Amino acid sequence: MAGPDLAARFQRGFLAGRPLRSLPWAELEQNLQTSAGSSLLSDILHKTILHPLGVKYPPSIKYRRCFLTQLIKKHESTAAEPLDELYELLAGILNGEECTHCYKNYLLPTGDSVTLSESLAIVSGGTTGLVTWDAALHLAEWALENNTIFTSRTVLELGSGIGFTGIAICKSCKPRTYIFSDYHPSVLKQLTQNIHLNSFVPEPGTTHCTPLESQGLEGEAMNDQNPKVVVAELDWGCVPEKQLLDLQADVVIAADVVYDPEIISALIGMLQKLRAGRKPPEVFIASTIRNPDTYQLFQAQLGKAGIRWQIIPAPTTRIFPCDMQPNVSLLQLFI
Repeated sequence: MAGPDLAARFQRGFLAGRPLRSLPWAELEQNLQTSAGSSLLSDILHKTILHPLGVKYPPSIKYRRCFLTQLIKKHESTAAEPLDELYELLAGILNGEECTHCYKNYLLPTGDSVTLSESLAIVSGGTTGLVTWDAALHLAEWALENNTIFTSRTVLELGSGIGFTGIAICKSCKPRTYIFSDYHPSVLKQLTQNIHLNSFVPEPGTTHCTPLESQGLEGEAMNDQNPKVVVAELDWGCVPEKQLLDLQADVVIAADVVYDPEIISALIGMLQKLRAGRKPPEVFIASTIRNPDTYQLFQAQLGKAGIRWQIIPAPTTRIFPCDMQPNVSLLQLFI
């Protein structure tokens, strides 16, 4: 029973490009001592490197090379039968050229998946918005457990980054309309590409200047039961109240937007503008608490603005592979 489960754990971690050290290598080493060691390695290969998602949307060449090298080391440390496929795959990857982007694939409980193109650099083009952070995974898991909050409603996501949380919600929670938003031009471009990559076609976005155009990108519209998708450029510091209210959001969510004291006042100012609507939206914000002082400042500023908040329970089921993060907090705000 350990073999299939172990291969599935390698699959989830590999396809999502998680750090190699987080994969269950020690358990693999134990299982390779049995006579079925080679078949287990073959199963892992076909669930990772050779999985259809791993072939079409692969992790970086460096990641795949290190993964295969580690598999070979584990294999050679046992008396398992030779597995030529390991060496053939590694030889093919050694001849490849690295690019600036890679893919990450997250498997959904429905059997579908979220595929993202990410920058290989944590900071790229002057922004950290081109990679997926753990708070986004945490927020998506919570959303999937509480999908009725999003079903048939209009959802506005602040600081969407490259789109993981929103795409997961669009594929699993059946919102009526989903509005992805961000501000940095390179993030908006990558976000729009990832939306198309997952077979959604966004309508022209709502901006304070000109609409974001989605022409020229690949992707086919999904059926009519899927949400209307919009990509919006939102500058928190100067977004007009009318633009926000015209979005008619029922739910507002955000992940990892409380990381810099300098943007807290702009974020809270925008939330205050949402109060002016006929019915203020429900607001949920997930944060990785890297600097407790910044997080406490955010809570204090919420209080000064008259915005109540409460910590809501973490999701009970781990769906996406991520680091154990006791310092990821999920707040519900009452604006």
